[in-house]
Amino acid sequence: MDLRASCPVFCVRVKMRISLLVAAFAATVALGGCTSTASIDDIGVPRPSAETTSSIMPRPKAQVATVDQNDDVASEILQAQTDVANAEPELLQAPVPERFEVNTSARKQIAAAVVPKAKPIIENDTPVIRASAYAGSRVHGPKFRDADPVKFGKTSPRHYAVHGVDVSRWQGNINWQKLRAQGANFAYIKSTDGGDHLDPMFRKNWKGAGEAGLKRGAYHFFYWCRSGAEQADWFIRNVPRSENALPPVIDVEYNHQSSCKKRPSRDLVLKKMKAFMDKLEAHYGQRPVIYTAPDFYRDNLRGEFLDYPFWLRAVAEHPSKVYPGRKWVFWQYSGTGLSHGVTGEIDLNVFHGDAAQWNRWLSRSTVVARN
Repeated sequence: MDLRASCPVFCVRVKMRISLLVAAFAATVALGGCTSTASIDDIGVPRPSAETTSSIMPRPKAQVATVDQNDDVASEILQAQTDVANAEPELLQAPVPERFEVNTSARKQIAAAVVPKAKPIIENDTPVIRASAYAGSRVHGPKFRDADPVKFGKTSPRHYAVHGVDVSRWQGNINWQKLRAQGANFAYIKSTDGGDHLDPMFRKNWKGAGEAGLKRGAYHFFYWCRSGAEQADWFIRNVPRSENALPPVIDVEYNHQSSCKKRPSRDLVLKKMKAFMDKLEAHYGQRPVIYTAPDFYRDNLRGEFLDYPFWLRAVAEHPSKVYPGRKWVFWQYSGTGLSHGVTGEIDLNVFHGDAAQWNRWLSRSTVVARN
């Protein structure tokens, strides 16, 4: 056969085979490059949040002490209320969050301006209610134990009637019914860090605490490498406006394990806090509570925010000694509490007042709506 006579067909076939070989070689080179040089950013895999502050560190598991269910708790609480009435009356003058009437057109405009358009992770549980419809909360006496108890003397937290806890992911799965029966009347639940981290147990803890009848609120651990307004938007996106919820909390303290190594000036601290708190107050209709620790308070908050309620950490002495002159609403007196319903240790707190004062404070700090 004359090859020249069949050249058109032969040439086309040769060219097609060469093209296929070239394409296969190019694809092999491309795939090899992907497997050897691609980064997590190149392939679009989201990175974990860099703003996780580890605000509550995991603690070693501790064995829960046996609780004698026959303890005469009632007589202990009666004696406690007597002691509170007779000792340091000025300490009961804690500031009360301002009450706001909401559901107005102005409030809707503010909320629209501050809430990101992204769909909330948690929808609002229920509509807000009128303060006049608020029913008093039954107070359960404390049955907690402590893995490392401190002798506070006459200023013992046992002298206060209303006890509660604060929790985060590190407490794991909580039996909220048991925790309530042990004397947890309220719970502050870790919700957010910075501007992109949500505590993975927040939704479950929020639901469980509410179903068990605890007064619940959410707290945000502040991240100093992001603006206060951005962090407020993130909190608002994730924490619902719920019926009878406690005022939101801003947790401000030093955290050497944070990815943010900045230590801002006092003026910048106050500016960022104010921006965060203003947005929360506009959205929830409640003045936020400020949680802090002794060193951070000394450097930044002494003499500041006198019209805000404070939640103070003081695990060795009474707040009147650690924060002289500062009025407070909540006192975190232990980070080594033990209770049925929780594996390991838990933070313990008290409200500054008796049962009647607690219910009055709840009625004033609850968001209300107009008819």
